Amino acid sequence: MRILGLDYGTKTVGVAMSDPDGFLASPLETIRRKDEIALKATIRRICQIADEYNIHTVILGYPLNMDDSEGQAALKVKAFKKRLEKDMYRCRVILQDERLTTVEAEEPMILAGIRDRRKRKEKLDQMAACVILQEWLDNHQDEIKEMTND
Repeated sequence: MRILGLDYGTKTVGVAMSDPDGFLASPLETIRRKDEIALKATIRRICQIADEYNIHTVILGYPLNMDDSEGQAALKVKAFKKRLEKDMYRCRVILQDERLTTVEAEEPMILAGIRDRRKRKEKLDQMAACVILQEWLDNHQDEIKEMTND
């Protein structure tokens, strides 16, 4: 049983996936699109990944403001969640607070010597998805154990 993590953005969606036991998140890919509202191909690719890896749970980054309020980005994520739930009706889609995950995802790349911002950007979305998913995995091990026992 694997769990998918998504970092939704205006032009990209970072994708990460858990190991079969639900302990470790790993970056998978970045889905790119030219138009913010053109989601058909993006949803289709996420569905392909879900089918290929037998995904039943999707953790979607939820960009709340620092004061816990919802801004425009959070409202867009909620709309994207509705689309995912409609097209991926067999999957449970869970919102996960993603505040500061981009900073957290970028730091190891800088420490690894990737100084060029463009090179970091290529992997940043999937690394942010990885951080989002790992935070959820770390906080829900009891639930994951129940899911794997079913």
